[in-house]
Amino acid sequence: MPREKFQTLTEQMFYILMALKTECCGIDIMESIKKMTDCRVNVGPGTLYNLLEQFSEEGIIRLTKVEGKKRSYILTEKGAALLEKEFSRLQRQTEDYRRFFTGEC
Repeated sequence: MPREKFQTLTEQMFYILMALKTECCGIDIMESIKKMTDCRVNVGPGTLYNLLEQFSEEGIIRLTKVEGKKRSYILTEKGAALLEKEFSRLQRQTEDYRRFFTGEC
């Protein structure tokens, strides 16, 4: 059986969605991710625009305005729920790591 799309998020997906808490365009998203991660995470334009299209098709984000070639997006309720679900999954993963390595199992 195929895995459900966006069941888990890559690091780049996670930060793109975080950046879209407020309305912004592609270049703003890339800059926001650099700031959030102290330049640790880089999202190139090819990856970014491919993911924006997929997120939009799935209703995770929505297009808010178009000015020439510049498109702005924002997170939808579905996207916010997906981001929260991924955050919770990552927290559980971190807790599992701590329990395992501190002998609390």
